[in-house]
Amino acid sequence: MIEKLSKKLNHPLMSNNIDKDDRNVLISFLKKNPRLTASKKVLEFEKKWSKWLGTKYSIFVNSGSSANFITIRALKLYLGNNKKSEIITPPLAWNSDVVSVLENSYEPIFCDVQLSNLAMDKNEIIKKLNKKTAAVFLSHIQGFNGLDDQLIKFLKKKNIYLIEDVCESHGAKYKNKKCGTFGLASNFSFYYAHHMTTIEGGMISTNNKKFYDLCCMLRAHGLVRESKFKATRNFYKKKFKNLNEEFIFFENGFNMRSTEINAVLGINQLKKLDRNIKLRNRNFKFFINNIDKKKYFTNFDLAGISNYAFPIFLNNANIKKRDKFEKILKRNFIEFRRGNAGGGNQLRQPYLRKILKGKKIILKNTDYIHNYGYYIGNYPELKLSKIKKICEILNSIN
Repeated sequence: MIEKLSKKLNHPLMSNNIDKDDRNVLISFLKKNPRLTASKKVLEFEKKWSKWLGTKYSIFVNSGSSANFITIRALKLYLGNNKKSEIITPPLAWNSDVVSVLENSYEPIFCDVQLSNLAMDKNEIIKKLNKKTAAVFLSHIQGFNGLDDQLIKFLKKKNIYLIEDVCESHGAKYKNKKCGTFGLASNFSFYYAHHMTTIEGGMISTNNKKFYDLCCMLRAHGLVRESKFKATRNFYKKKFKNLNEEFIFFENGFNMRSTEINAVLGINQLKKLDRNIKLRNRNFKFFINNIDKKKYFTNFDLAGISNYAFPIFLNNANIKKRDKFEKILKRNFIEFRRGNAGGGNQLRQPYLRKILKGKKIILKNTDYIHNYGYYIGNYPELKLSKIKKICEILNSIN
C-alpha cells in the first residue's frame, strides 16, 4: 500500500539519499567478510566527522534520539551532585529533546520560538535563567542557525552550559563557524531524510575530554572498558578489585551503539555532504523567491543556513483557510507535515500534558507554527522547474 501511494506522489516529503555509489561501497565492504559490530570503521567515521565539524571528539550512536539522551545523562554526571535541576528546553523540536530532559530528572523550562529561525527566543531564554539552570538545550531547526553573540556571552558569563541539537541542520553556521561547535556538546541525526544518512544513526560531538569519556561508556551499557583513556579504566579497576575488569558498569546505561555497516555508509556520505548542502540551499532560496509573500511568511534569517525542508507558514490564517490549503496540497500529491518535525508544539502532546497537569504556558509563535506552519520536502536532486510548479500551486490558493 505504501509503495503504491509513493508512486502517485508528485512531491514526496523525502528522497532516498543512498545512491548507487553508496550501495557499491557497502557491497565491497561486505564481500571482505568483516566484523560488523562497532570496530575500526566506527572509529574512522568518528574521526572524519570531528574533522569535518571542527571538534576534538565524536561518538557515533544508533540514532539522534540516543545522542540526545546520552548527552543529557552525561551532563548530569559531569555536573555531579549539585542543585541545578532545570534545563531550558525547546518546545518546537523532536520529542526526544524533551524526553531526554525528563528521563534524566530535569525540569524542562520552555521558551517561545522566533519565526525568523524557529529557535528559542534569546530574550526569553535569558529571562528564565536562574541558579537552578543546568544548561540551555538549543535546537537548530530545519537548517537555521539559532545562536547569537548576546546569548553565547551571557551563558559564558553565568557559567551555564550550552547543548546544541543540530539533528536537522548539518553544516549550518554562525559567523562562519559550524553550529555544533559552540557548546559543551552537540547532537546530530543521520536518519534517512536528513542531510546525510547512515540509514539510522546519530553523533555526539564535544571538545571536552571528560564529557567524551562519559559518552563513550554510556553508549555501551555504562561499561568502563569502553573508556578511551587508560587512567579512567585503571581508576575503576583499582577501586573495584573484586570485579572482573571487563565487566565493570560505572553507571546504569543502555546499548546505543551503531555498527560497522552504518559507519561505512556514513564515511561515504560525508564525502558528498558539502555539495548536497549547497544544492539544498540553492533550492530553498529559489523557493523563497517564488512564493507569494502576501500569503506566506518569508522573512527568514538566511545567514549560515543549511536547509533541511521548505517551511510554509500561512499569513492571516484560520481553520477554514488551513483546511483548504491542506486539501489542495493533497489533491496535487504534495506531501507535507503540519506543525514542524516532531509534532509541533510539544506542550500539546499527550505525554507532556500528563506531566504538566493543566499548567498553562503561553507560547504564541510556537502555537502559530503548530496550527498554521508546514514543511515540504527539499533534497539535492530536486529540479528548479519542479520547485517553480510547486510555488505556482501554492500561490494559486486563496
